[in-house]
Amino acid sequence: MKGATAQLRDASSESDVNLHLVQDPVIVREYARLDYLTPCERLLVDTYVSPGAAVLDLGVGGGRTTPHLLAKAGRYLGVDYSPEMIRLCREKFPGVEFREADASSMPVLKDKSFDVVFFSFNGIDWLWPSEKRHSCIRESWRLLRPGGVFIFSSHNPCSIVVWRGWDPGRVRSFSRRITRGSKILFPLAVAAVTAVKATLSFFRSASETISRMAHRLPRNAFRQREGYMVDPAHPGLLNHYWTPNHAISELCSLGFQSLGIWCDEFPKRRSIYRADWYYYAFAKSERSAELGGPVSNRSEADESH
Repeated sequence: MKGATAQLRDASSESDVNLHLVQDPVIVREYARLDYLTPCERLLVDTYVSPGAAVLDLGVGGGRTTPHLLAKAGRYLGVDYSPEMIRLCREKFPGVEFREADASSMPVLKDKSFDVVFFSFNGIDWLWPSEKRHSCIRESWRLLRPGGVFIFSSHNPCSIVVWRGWDPGRVRSFSRRITRGSKILFPLAVAAVTAVKATLSFFRSASETISRMAHRLPRNAFRQREGYMVDPAHPGLLNHYWTPNHAISELCSLGFQSLGIWCDEFPKRRSIYRADWYYYAFAKSERSAELGGPVSNRSEADESH
């Protein structure tokens, strides 16, 4: 019996294995409603997007990141390979520049024309096969000015522990309503509601952890710390996963220097077995820019001795 990856290869060409999902009207409408930045994205925008910067927003989707990047950018270009997503963005943001293009090949864009390349929502993981992801990284290097920053997020294959917590503030608010302001009953209600929430959270988290372990532990992507897996949350979506060590190694071999890594629950710190994904910031290496191209693994190894 064929595996999920083999079935997807048979069903779609290599260039559009995930394209059908971003053409789906239901998914397009879902993306259209989003307009927020995560806490870590806010940090990255505040830290690495200077006022007046030229920003390339890859995998722009429904324009979730557009208003936040526009507020700082001197030039902004949103790119997506879904015609429906680009049509939606042009309707939402008239007068803003958007282009339909594949992130792995953008020959119409000039070398060294951007200060920041921003690829959010783990969009780089949608690129399949691996050659397309490599091409996207090389394109980002080509389009960035020396010292420019490539920001993206990507799934972690080792995330097998799930914890569904609760909001203590909502517990206290609920307890206050049911006790109607009673100072005597309020702490008792908080303790009781917290106990119920903790019990429900434990069993839900245990169930999801067991399910995720069953899905991931047998996969090569988990054992090798890098690879593709079908995303159970989006049937038919083939995602790339890699650990920070793999991501840093690949990006540095293609001419970048790591600026930092943050987990999805920033500002909290999580173990590699709990973080669902990581945010990355890489700078275009000044040394590789002087050499006129990405630095190979061999060059890095030779210079380290």
